[in-house]
Amino acid sequence: MRSSVDTAVPAPQEGRLRALHALRSRDFRLLWLGQTLSLIGNGAFVVALGWKTVEFTGSSSSLAVVLMANAAAMLTTLLVGGALADRYPRRALMIASDLARFGIVGSLVLCDVTNTLSFGLLIAFAVGVGLADGFFHPAFGGIVPLVVEQPLLASANTLIGLSRQIGFVVGPAIAGVAYGVFGSASVFGIDAVTYLVAASLLGLARPRRIAAEPGEGTIREIVSGLRYVASVPWLWISIAVAAFAVMVTMAPFQSLLPELVQQEFGRDVGAYGLLFTLQALGMALGTLAFGQTNPRRHRILWMYGLFALNDLFVIVLALGSYEIAALMVLLRGAAIGFGIGIWSTLLMELVPESKLSRVVSVDFFGSFGLLPLGYALSALVADSASPALLIAGGAAISFLIWTLPLLSRQVRSAA
Repeated sequence: MRSSVDTAVPAPQEGRLRALHALRSRDFRLLWLGQTLSLIGNGAFVVALGWKTVEFTGSSSSLAVVLMANAAAMLTTLLVGGALADRYPRRALMIASDLARFGIVGSLVLCDVTNTLSFGLLIAFAVGVGLADGFFHPAFGGIVPLVVEQPLLASANTLIGLSRQIGFVVGPAIAGVAYGVFGSASVFGIDAVTYLVAASLLGLARPRRIAAEPGEGTIREIVSGLRYVASVPWLWISIAVAAFAVMVTMAPFQSLLPELVQQEFGRDVGAYGLLFTLQALGMALGTLAFGQTNPRRHRILWMYGLFALNDLFVIVLALGSYEIAALMVLLRGAAIGFGIGIWSTLLMELVPESKLSRVVSVDFFGSFGLLPLGYALSALVADSASPALLIAGGAAISFLIWTLPLLSRQVRSAA
């Protein structure tokens, strides 16, 4: 079990590409490669899912229904997944989740190829993937410290962040080509294969084993994880703040951005896609900057400040021109990438290994628990004001949410 004393271990300084040092670990390389391929498949899947949904319904709002169903399904299994991942081998749970998602998406491919797919089935498959995601994420968050040494955690989180951005850029690009040439089934098939490959690569890894706490039953272990989070102020405050910030900023930004680009900026789908590419680039740069610098002091202050700065960028983005929006989305991506790197590393360094997956599950559950509500609220107020005002207003509220806890010295000096 790691204690907070271990955080004093200095990160390796040799070499210029300090952010990439975790690749020295064979087990981390296997984990990272599989996760990168899976995220590319996920990026392609989301694009194909969106276009297929619109083809079925002719309404872009129906995509919000599918996304809400997927998110709600993930939330139902997250806490259970965290408890199981702290009791059983995390690698086994991840492999099982990958194989389950391979089967679910593979079934989606068969329905698509045989023309038996419907909007209702599409929702059902999205729910199935979400349920499996809930078991995967806590296990993944808990396995990283078992495949790299503690001084390399910042590098590991940097590379994981980069794999997310690779997925956001490469996946949609693959989907755009494959969907247009071969149809939606080909994109869903690519996603299914990446799950199988990720499971195979993970099967070759040999993560370090930890001594699990005595089993008390799943419910009691979930409660124990919640009690631990509640006993650490910087943990529960950060998760609570993130929950409300995601609801008032992320949900309206994602759901109203297409309308903002079309109505306020007078641009087309290509300009909309470019904003996502720039944001992914910004997040990659921010993630690399974190990995290279790996700040060791005032990390909570840094994280809250960066997330608040992100909200300021969103406000300027919404109220400016398209050219300004392109710059702001790049800068907000950098702020998010750096901030997430800090948060992920804090969890892995300061939370005991025997509780880490449960804390990760509480983090996911808390941070995204209000996202479905955010989508619903965005749909309700979409016609009450311009998308620019709604996006900017949500970001302004989020800015206050991130800055108010900094008035507490206990939060500022936590880590």
